[in-house]
Amino acid sequence: MDEEYDVIVLGTGLKECILSGLLSVNGLKVLHMDRNDYYGGESTSLYLSQLWKRFRGSDNPPDHLGSSKEYNVDMIPKFMMANGTLVRVLIHTNVTKYLSFKAVDGSFVYNKGKIHKVPANDVEALKSPLMGLFEKRRARKFFIYVQDYDENDPKSHEGMDLNHVTAKELISKYGLDDNTIDFIGHALALHLDDKYLTQPAMDFVKRMKGGSPYIYPLYGLGELPQGFARLSAVYGGTYMLNKPECKVEFDESGKVIGVTSEGETAKCKKVVCDPSYLPDKVKTVGKVNRAICIMSHPIPNTHDSPSVQVILPQKQLGRKSDMYLFCCSYSHNVAPKGKYIAFVTTEAETDNPQEELKPGIDLLGPVDEIFFDSYDRYEPTNQHDDDSCFISTSYDATTHFETTVTDVIAMYSRITGKELDLSVDLSAASAAEE
Repeated sequence: MDEEYDVIVLGTGLKECILSGLLSVNGLKVLHMDRNDYYGGESTSLYLSQLWKRFRGSDNPPDHLGSSKEYNVDMIPKFMMANGTLVRVLIHTNVTKYLSFKAVDGSFVYNKGKIHKVPANDVEALKSPLMGLFEKRRARKFFIYVQDYDENDPKSHEGMDLNHVTAKELISKYGLDDNTIDFIGHALALHLDDKYLTQPAMDFVKRMKGGSPYIYPLYGLGELPQGFARLSAVYGGTYMLNKPECKVEFDESGKVIGVTSEGETAKCKKVVCDPSYLPDKVKTVGKVNRAICIMSHPIPNTHDSPSVQVILPQKQLGRKSDMYLFCCSYSHNVAPKGKYIAFVTTEAETDNPQEELKPGIDLLGPVDEIFFDSYDRYEPTNQHDDDSCFISTSYDATTHFETTVTDVIAMYSRITGKELDLSVDLSAASAAEE
Protein backbone atom coordinates (compact mmCIF):
# COMPACT_ATOMS: atom_id res chain seq x y z
CA MET A 1 0.00 0.00 0.00
CA ASP A 2 2.94 2.40 0.43
CA GLU A 3 3.39 2.83 -3.32
CA GLU A 4 2.44 5.99 -5.17
CA TYR A 5 -0.28 5.90 -7.86
CA ASP A 6 -1.41 8.32 -10.56
CA VAL A 7 -5.05 7.59 -9.71
CA ILE A 8 -6.86 5.76 -6.91
CA VAL A 9 -10.37 4.68 -7.89
CA LEU A 10 -12.83 4.07 -5.03
CA GLY A 11 -15.89 1.88 -5.59
CA THR A 12 -16.38 -0.80 -8.25
CA GLY A 13 -19.60 0.55 -9.73
CA LEU A 14 -19.83 0.36 -13.50
CA LYS A 15 -18.70 3.96 -14.06
CA GLU A 16 -15.68 3.54 -11.80
CA CYS A 17 -14.70 0.23 -13.44
CA ILE A 18 -14.94 1.66 -16.97
CA LEU A 19 -12.75 4.61 -15.92
CA SER A 20 -10.26 2.34 -14.16
CA GLY A 21 -9.95 0.29 -17.37
CA LEU A 22 -9.65 3.32 -19.66
CA LEU A 23 -7.09 5.07 -17.41
CA SER A 24 -4.94 1.91 -17.15
CA VAL A 25 -5.02 1.56 -20.95
CA ASN A 26 -3.96 5.22 -21.09
CA GLY A 27 -0.77 4.29 -19.23
CA LEU A 28 -1.70 5.60 -15.78
CA LYS A 29 -0.80 3.63 -12.64
CA VAL A 30 -4.17 2.78 -11.06
CA LEU A 31 -5.11 1.36 -7.66
CA HIS A 32 -8.78 0.36 -7.40
CA MET A 33 -10.32 -0.17 -3.96
CA ASP A 34 -13.80 -1.00 -2.68
CA ARG A 35 -15.10 -1.23 0.87
CA ASN A 36 -17.46 -4.03 -0.26
CA ASP A 37 -16.35 -7.62 -0.78
CA TYR A 38 -18.11 -7.77 -4.18
CA TYR A 39 -17.87 -5.94 -7.50
CA GLY A 40 -20.45 -3.49 -8.77
CA GLY A 41 -21.20 -1.04 -5.94
CA GLU A 42 -24.64 0.44 -6.55
CA SER A 43 -24.80 -1.33 -9.92
CA THR A 44 -24.19 -4.84 -8.60
CA SER A 45 -26.27 -7.94 -9.44
CA LEU A 46 -27.77 -10.00 -6.61
CA TYR A 47 -28.63 -13.68 -6.23
CA LEU A 48 -32.16 -14.26 -4.96
CA SER A 49 -30.93 -14.92 -1.38
CA GLN A 50 -28.97 -11.62 -1.43
CA LEU A 51 -32.04 -9.79 -2.77
CA TRP A 52 -34.12 -11.32 0.04
CA LYS A 53 -31.59 -10.30 2.68
CA ARG A 54 -31.42 -6.75 1.37
CA PHE A 55 -35.18 -6.16 1.21
CA ARG A 56 -36.68 -8.72 3.60
CA GLY A 57 -33.97 -9.13 6.22
CA SER A 58 -33.55 -12.92 5.86
CA ASP A 59 -31.68 -14.89 3.21
CA ASN A 60 -34.30 -17.65 2.86
CA PRO A 61 -36.43 -16.96 -0.24
CA PRO A 62 -39.38 -19.34 -0.81
CA ASP A 63 -38.53 -22.57 -2.65
CA HIS A 64 -41.17 -22.09 -5.34
CA LEU A 65 -39.09 -19.30 -6.91
CA GLY A 66 -36.34 -21.75 -7.85
CA SER A 67 -32.61 -21.82 -7.20
CA SER A 68 -31.15 -18.62 -5.70
CA LYS A 69 -27.94 -18.90 -7.76
CA GLU A 70 -29.89 -18.92 -11.03
CA TYR A 71 -30.94 -15.33 -10.36
CA ASN A 72 -28.84 -12.29 -11.26
CA VAL A 73 -30.99 -9.32 -10.31
CA ASP A 74 -29.42 -6.04 -11.48
CA MET A 75 -29.72 -3.20 -9.00
CA ILE A 76 -29.35 -0.62 -11.79
CA PRO A 77 -31.00 -2.41 -14.73
CA LYS A 78 -30.20 -0.90 -18.13
CA PHE A 79 -30.02 -2.13 -21.72
CA MET A 80 -27.27 -1.15 -24.15
CA MET A 81 -27.99 0.35 -27.52
CA ALA A 82 -26.34 -1.91 -30.08
CA ASN A 83 -24.67 1.06 -31.77
CA GLY A 84 -24.52 3.22 -28.61
CA THR A 85 -21.46 4.66 -26.94
CA LEU A 86 -21.07 1.93 -24.31
CA VAL A 87 -20.79 -0.75 -26.99
CA ARG A 88 -18.17 1.37 -28.77
CA VAL A 89 -16.23 1.60 -25.48
CA LEU A 90 -16.53 -2.20 -25.02
CA ILE A 91 -15.23 -2.85 -28.55
CA HIS A 92 -12.52 -0.17 -28.25
CA THR A 93 -11.16 -1.76 -25.04
CA ASN A 94 -11.72 -5.37 -26.13
CA VAL A 95 -13.80 -6.02 -23.01
CA THR A 96 -16.30 -7.70 -25.36
CA LYS A 97 -14.24 -10.86 -25.18
CA TYR A 98 -15.17 -11.33 -21.50
CA LEU A 99 -18.90 -11.05 -22.20
CA SER A 100 -21.64 -12.66 -24.25
CA PHE A 101 -24.54 -10.53 -25.45
CA LYS A 102 -27.98 -11.28 -26.71
CA ALA A 103 -30.45 -8.93 -28.39
CA VAL A 104 -33.39 -7.56 -26.42
CA ASP A 105 -36.65 -8.68 -27.96
CA GLY A 106 -38.60 -5.47 -28.11
CA SER A 107 -39.00 -1.78 -27.39
CA PHE A 108 -42.52 -0.59 -26.62
CA VAL A 109 -44.27 2.61 -25.69
CA TYR A 110 -47.34 3.33 -23.57
CA ASN A 111 -49.94 5.41 -25.38
CA LYS A 112 -53.57 6.14 -24.44
CA GLY A 113 -53.65 3.34 -21.87
CA LYS A 114 -52.14 0.63 -24.11
CA ILE A 115 -48.70 -0.79 -24.94
CA HIS A 116 -47.53 -0.52 -28.57
CA LYS A 117 -44.32 -1.55 -30.34
CA VAL A 118 -42.14 1.46 -31.12
CA PRO A 119 -41.92 1.85 -34.92
CA ALA A 120 -38.24 2.17 -35.87
CA ASN A 121 -38.61 3.06 -39.56
CA ASP A 122 -41.10 4.18 -42.23
CA VAL A 123 -42.34 0.60 -42.90
CA GLU A 124 -43.14 -0.04 -39.22
CA ALA A 125 -44.68 3.42 -38.92
CA LEU A 126 -47.22 2.53 -41.62
CA LYS A 127 -48.30 -0.58 -39.70
CA SER A 128 -48.35 0.98 -36.24
CA PRO A 129 -51.70 1.29 -34.43
CA LEU A 130 -50.20 4.33 -32.64
CA MET A 131 -51.37 6.59 -35.47
CA GLY A 132 -54.37 7.14 -37.70
CA LEU A 133 -54.12 6.86 -41.47
CA PHE A 134 -53.29 10.50 -42.27
CA GLU A 135 -50.86 10.76 -39.38
CA LYS A 136 -49.12 7.60 -40.67
CA ARG A 137 -48.49 9.26 -44.01
CA ARG A 138 -47.04 12.35 -42.34
CA ALA A 139 -44.92 10.21 -40.01
CA ARG A 140 -43.67 8.10 -42.90
CA LYS A 141 -42.41 11.22 -44.70
CA PHE A 142 -40.69 12.34 -41.51
CA PHE A 143 -39.02 8.91 -40.98
CA ILE A 144 -37.81 8.90 -44.59
CA TYR A 145 -36.32 12.40 -44.10
CA VAL A 146 -34.47 11.17 -40.98
CA GLN A 147 -33.26 7.95 -42.65
CA ASP A 148 -32.02 9.80 -45.75
CA TYR A 149 -30.44 12.69 -43.84
CA ASP A 150 -26.70 12.90 -44.42
CA GLU A 151 -24.73 15.68 -42.73
CA ASN A 152 -22.34 15.88 -45.69
CA ASP A 153 -24.97 15.88 -48.43
CA PRO A 154 -26.83 19.23 -48.60
CA LYS A 155 -29.38 17.68 -51.02
CA SER A 156 -30.70 15.56 -48.14
CA HIS A 157 -31.22 18.61 -45.87
CA GLU A 158 -34.29 19.95 -47.73
CA GLY A 159 -33.10 23.50 -47.14
CA MET A 160 -32.87 23.15 -43.34
CA ASP A 161 -29.74 23.71 -41.28
CA LEU A 162 -30.29 21.34 -38.36
CA ASN A 163 -27.66 23.16 -36.32
CA HIS A 164 -30.03 26.15 -36.22
CA VAL A 165 -33.52 24.79 -36.86
CA THR A 166 -35.07 23.52 -33.59
CA ALA A 167 -36.52 20.02 -33.25
CA LYS A 168 -39.95 21.64 -32.88
CA GLU A 169 -39.57 23.56 -36.17
CA LEU A 170 -38.43 20.41 -37.98
CA ILE A 171 -41.35 18.36 -36.63
CA SER A 172 -43.91 21.08 -37.41
CA LYS A 173 -42.81 21.02 -41.07
CA TYR A 174 -44.31 17.49 -41.17
CA GLY A 175 -47.39 18.45 -39.12
CA LEU A 176 -47.03 15.58 -36.62
CA ASP A 177 -49.49 15.50 -33.73
CA ASP A 178 -48.60 15.58 -30.02
CA ASN A 179 -49.03 11.82 -29.53
CA THR A 180 -46.58 11.05 -32.34
CA ILE A 181 -44.10 13.64 -31.06
CA ASP A 182 -44.40 12.02 -27.63
CA PHE A 183 -43.30 8.54 -28.68
CA ILE A 184 -40.72 9.77 -31.24
CA GLY A 185 -39.07 12.09 -28.69
CA HIS A 186 -39.16 9.79 -25.66
CA ALA A 187 -39.26 6.20 -26.93
CA LEU A 188 -37.15 6.57 -30.10
CA ALA A 189 -34.81 9.53 -29.54
CA LEU A 190 -34.75 8.72 -25.78
CA HIS A 191 -34.96 12.31 -24.58
CA LEU A 192 -35.67 12.52 -20.85
CA ASP A 193 -37.99 15.54 -21.14
CA ASP A 194 -39.32 17.96 -23.75
CA LYS A 195 -36.44 20.48 -23.56
CA TYR A 196 -35.03 18.99 -26.78
CA LEU A 197 -37.91 20.60 -28.73
CA THR A 198 -36.39 24.08 -28.29
CA GLN A 199 -32.82 22.94 -29.08
CA PRO A 200 -31.15 22.50 -32.51
CA ALA A 201 -32.61 19.46 -34.28
CA MET A 202 -29.24 17.86 -35.16
CA ASP A 203 -28.93 15.82 -31.94
CA PHE A 204 -32.58 14.72 -32.18
CA VAL A 205 -32.15 13.47 -35.79
CA LYS A 206 -28.87 11.71 -34.98
CA ARG A 207 -30.51 9.90 -32.06
CA MET A 208 -33.37 8.76 -34.29
CA LYS A 209 -31.00 7.56 -37.01
CA GLY A 210 -29.44 5.33 -34.34
CA GLY A 211 -32.80 3.51 -34.16
CA SER A 212 -30.65 0.80 -32.67
CA PRO A 213 -31.88 -2.44 -31.23
CA TYR A 214 -30.88 -3.04 -27.63
CA ILE A 215 -28.55 -5.73 -26.31
CA TYR A 216 -27.93 -7.07 -22.82
CA PRO A 217 -25.19 -9.34 -21.41
CA LEU A 218 -25.93 -12.95 -20.53
CA TYR A 219 -25.87 -13.32 -16.71
CA GLY A 220 -26.74 -9.65 -16.27
CA LEU A 221 -24.84 -6.42 -15.86
CA GLY A 222 -22.73 -7.67 -12.94
CA GLU A 223 -20.45 -9.06 -15.68
CA LEU A 224 -19.58 -5.57 -16.96
CA PRO A 225 -17.64 -4.11 -13.99
CA GLN A 226 -15.67 -7.36 -13.77
CA GLY A 227 -14.81 -7.20 -17.49
CA PHE A 228 -13.37 -3.69 -17.08
CA ALA A 229 -11.59 -4.78 -13.87
CA ARG A 230 -9.85 -7.53 -15.87
CA LEU A 231 -8.92 -4.98 -18.54
CA SER A 232 -7.38 -2.72 -15.88
CA ALA A 233 -5.43 -5.67 -14.44
CA VAL A 234 -4.04 -6.56 -17.92
CA TYR A 235 -2.62 -3.02 -18.08
CA GLY A 236 -1.12 -3.19 -14.56
CA GLY A 237 -4.01 -1.86 -12.47
CA THR A 238 -4.17 -3.19 -8.87
CA TYR A 239 -7.48 -4.25 -7.25
CA MET A 240 -8.32 -4.45 -3.55
CA LEU A 241 -11.82 -5.46 -2.45
CA ASN A 242 -13.12 -5.55 1.12
CA LYS A 243 -11.01 -2.54 2.22
CA PRO A 244 -12.87 -0.91 5.12
CA GLU A 245 -13.22 2.85 5.47
CA CYS A 246 -11.14 4.05 2.44
CA LYS A 247 -10.63 7.54 3.87
CA VAL A 248 -9.51 10.15 1.34
CA GLU A 249 -6.59 12.25 2.69
CA PHE A 250 -5.96 15.92 1.76
CA ASP A 251 -3.01 18.31 2.25
CA GLU A 252 -3.40 21.73 3.92
CA SER A 253 -4.39 23.34 0.60
CA GLY A 254 -7.28 20.84 0.22
CA LYS A 255 -5.68 18.77 -2.56
CA VAL A 256 -5.93 14.99 -2.43
CA ILE A 257 -2.71 13.19 -1.41
CA GLY A 258 -3.85 9.61 -0.83
CA VAL A 259 -6.30 7.11 0.63
CA THR A 260 -6.04 5.40 4.03
CA SER A 261 -7.46 1.97 4.82
CA GLU A 262 -6.59 -0.32 7.74
CA GLY A 263 -3.89 2.06 8.96
CA GLU A 264 -2.01 2.21 5.65
CA THR A 265 -2.02 5.13 3.23
CA ALA A 266 -1.56 4.77 -0.52
CA LYS A 267 -0.39 8.03 -2.09
CA CYS A 268 -1.92 9.39 -5.29
CA LYS A 269 -2.28 12.47 -7.49
CA LYS A 270 -6.01 12.03 -8.21
CA VAL A 271 -9.01 10.22 -6.73
CA VAL A 272 -11.97 8.93 -8.78
CA CYS A 273 -15.00 7.71 -6.82
CA ASP A 274 -18.74 7.34 -6.55
CA PRO A 275 -20.66 9.85 -4.37
CA SER A 276 -20.70 7.58 -1.29
CA TYR A 277 -16.94 7.96 -0.73
CA LEU A 278 -16.96 11.78 -0.50
CA PRO A 279 -20.44 12.66 0.86
CA ASP A 280 -19.41 16.22 1.81
CA LYS A 281 -18.52 17.00 -1.83
CA VAL A 282 -21.89 16.07 -3.38
CA LYS A 283 -25.49 17.33 -3.28
CA THR A 284 -28.79 15.51 -3.65
CA VAL A 285 -30.41 16.35 -7.00
CA GLY A 286 -33.30 13.92 -7.03
CA LYS A 287 -34.55 10.53 -6.06
CA VAL A 288 -35.44 7.38 -7.99
CA ASN A 289 -38.43 5.22 -7.02
CA ARG A 290 -38.53 1.65 -8.27
CA ALA A 291 -40.27 -1.68 -7.91
CA ILE A 292 -38.47 -4.99 -8.50
CA CYS A 293 -40.95 -7.71 -9.48
CA ILE A 294 -40.50 -11.46 -9.94
CA MET A 295 -43.10 -12.93 -12.31
CA SER A 296 -43.92 -16.23 -13.99
CA HIS A 297 -44.94 -14.69 -17.34
CA PRO A 298 -43.76 -11.97 -19.75
CA ILE A 299 -45.25 -8.47 -19.64
CA PRO A 300 -48.70 -8.74 -21.32
CA ASN A 301 -49.15 -7.15 -24.77
CA THR A 302 -45.42 -7.29 -25.62
CA HIS A 303 -45.72 -10.28 -28.01
CA ASP A 304 -44.54 -12.60 -25.18
CA SER A 305 -41.07 -11.00 -25.32
CA PRO A 306 -38.68 -12.53 -22.76
CA SER A 307 -36.76 -9.24 -22.64
CA VAL A 308 -38.28 -5.85 -23.29
CA GLN A 309 -38.41 -2.20 -22.39
CA VAL A 310 -41.58 -0.12 -22.24
CA ILE A 311 -41.35 3.66 -21.99
CA LEU A 312 -44.32 5.49 -20.45
CA PRO A 313 -43.93 9.12 -21.61
CA GLN A 314 -44.61 11.71 -18.91
CA LYS A 315 -47.56 13.34 -20.73
CA GLN A 316 -49.37 10.00 -20.97
CA LEU A 317 -49.30 9.80 -17.16
CA GLY A 318 -49.76 13.48 -16.35
CA ARG A 319 -46.27 13.56 -14.80
CA LYS A 320 -43.10 15.62 -15.10
CA SER A 321 -40.89 12.59 -15.83
CA ASP A 322 -41.12 9.41 -17.88
CA MET A 323 -41.63 5.99 -16.28
CA TYR A 324 -39.70 2.94 -17.47
CA LEU A 325 -40.44 -0.80 -17.48
CA PHE A 326 -37.49 -3.12 -17.93
CA CYS A 327 -37.98 -6.87 -18.13
CA CYS A 328 -35.47 -9.69 -18.56
CA SER A 329 -35.71 -13.41 -17.90
CA TYR A 330 -34.18 -16.85 -18.22
CA SER A 331 -33.45 -15.98 -21.87
CA HIS A 332 -30.52 -13.83 -20.65
CA ASN A 333 -29.61 -16.28 -17.84
CA VAL A 334 -30.74 -13.93 -15.06
CA ALA A 335 -33.58 -16.12 -13.70
CA PRO A 336 -34.60 -19.81 -13.71
CA LYS A 337 -36.61 -21.15 -16.66
CA GLY A 338 -40.08 -19.65 -16.78
CA LYS A 339 -39.25 -16.72 -14.44
CA TYR A 340 -39.12 -13.03 -15.40
CA ILE A 341 -37.69 -10.06 -13.53
CA ALA A 342 -39.41 -6.75 -14.19
CA PHE A 343 -38.42 -3.31 -12.90
CA VAL A 344 -40.64 -0.25 -12.83
CA THR A 345 -38.55 2.90 -12.36
CA THR A 346 -39.12 6.64 -12.38
CA GLU A 347 -37.69 9.88 -11.07
CA ALA A 348 -39.54 10.31 -7.74
CA GLU A 349 -42.15 13.07 -7.67
CA THR A 350 -43.77 11.88 -4.41
CA ASP A 351 -42.69 10.01 -1.26
CA ASN A 352 -45.01 7.11 -2.04
CA PRO A 353 -43.32 4.65 -4.46
CA GLN A 354 -46.25 2.17 -4.31
CA GLU A 355 -48.76 4.77 -5.49
CA GLU A 356 -46.40 6.55 -7.88
CA LEU A 357 -45.30 3.37 -9.70
CA LYS A 358 -48.86 1.98 -9.95
CA PRO A 359 -49.38 2.89 -13.66
CA GLY A 360 -46.32 0.79 -14.57
CA ILE A 361 -47.05 -2.06 -12.14
CA ASP A 362 -50.62 -2.31 -13.46
CA LEU A 363 -49.19 -3.24 -16.90
CA LEU A 364 -47.30 -6.26 -15.52
CA GLY A 365 -50.19 -8.62 -14.74
CA PRO A 366 -49.90 -10.99 -11.74
CA VAL A 367 -46.64 -10.65 -9.77
CA ASP A 368 -45.10 -13.43 -7.60
CA GLU A 369 -43.05 -11.06 -5.44
CA ILE A 370 -42.58 -7.29 -5.37
CA PHE A 371 -39.95 -5.15 -3.63
CA PHE A 372 -40.15 -1.34 -3.39
CA ASP A 373 -37.06 0.78 -3.15
CA SER A 374 -35.97 4.43 -3.37
CA TYR A 375 -32.49 5.87 -3.68
CA ASP A 376 -31.16 9.43 -3.78
CA ARG A 377 -29.34 10.76 -6.84
CA TYR A 378 -26.20 12.80 -6.19
CA GLU A 379 -24.06 15.16 -8.23
CA PRO A 380 -20.60 16.45 -7.33
CA THR A 381 -20.29 20.02 -5.98
CA ASN A 382 -16.47 20.17 -5.76
CA GLN A 383 -14.01 21.91 -8.08
CA HIS A 384 -11.75 19.11 -9.34
CA ASP A 385 -9.05 21.65 -10.28
CA ASP A 386 -8.77 22.53 -6.58
CA ASP A 387 -8.97 19.13 -4.88
CA SER A 388 -8.13 16.61 -7.69
CA CYS A 389 -11.25 14.58 -6.81
CA PHE A 390 -13.41 13.29 -9.69
CA ILE A 391 -16.83 12.13 -8.51
CA SER A 392 -19.39 10.35 -10.70
CA THR A 393 -23.08 11.27 -10.72
CA SER A 394 -25.62 8.71 -9.49
CA TYR A 395 -27.49 6.46 -11.93
CA ASP A 396 -30.80 7.80 -13.27
CA ALA A 397 -34.11 6.01 -13.86
CA THR A 398 -33.62 5.36 -17.60
CA THR A 399 -33.54 1.82 -19.02
CA HIS A 400 -30.47 2.43 -21.21
CA PHE A 401 -26.83 3.42 -20.70
CA GLU A 402 -26.52 6.58 -22.78
CA THR A 403 -26.55 9.05 -19.83
CA THR A 404 -24.18 6.78 -17.86
CA VAL A 405 -21.55 6.71 -20.61
CA THR A 406 -21.87 10.45 -21.29
CA ASP A 407 -20.80 11.01 -17.66
CA VAL A 408 -17.90 8.53 -17.95
CA ILE A 409 -16.53 10.11 -21.14
CA ALA A 410 -16.78 13.63 -19.66
CA MET A 411 -14.97 12.42 -16.50
CA TYR A 412 -12.25 10.76 -18.60
CA SER A 413 -11.58 14.09 -20.35
CA ARG A 414 -11.47 15.99 -17.04
CA ILE A 415 -9.09 13.44 -15.47
CA THR A 416 -6.67 13.09 -18.42
CA GLY A 417 -7.12 16.44 -20.18
CA LYS A 418 -7.75 14.62 -23.47
CA GLU A 419 -10.73 13.43 -25.46
CA LEU A 420 -11.43 9.69 -25.49
CA ASP A 421 -10.61 8.50 -29.01
CA LEU A 422 -12.90 5.54 -29.65
CA SER A 423 -11.45 4.92 -33.09
CA VAL A 424 -8.12 3.49 -31.84
CA ASP A 425 -7.86 -0.29 -32.05
CA LEU A 426 -6.68 -1.90 -28.84
CA SER A 427 -6.03 -5.38 -30.19
CA ALA A 428 -2.67 -5.15 -28.37
CA ALA A 429 -4.73 -5.79 -25.23
CA SER A 430 -5.52 -9.31 -26.36
CA ALA A 431 -1.91 -9.88 -27.30
CA ALA A 432 -0.85 -8.67 -23.84
CA GLU A 433 -3.13 -11.18 -22.19
CA GLU A 434 -2.42 -14.19 -24.38
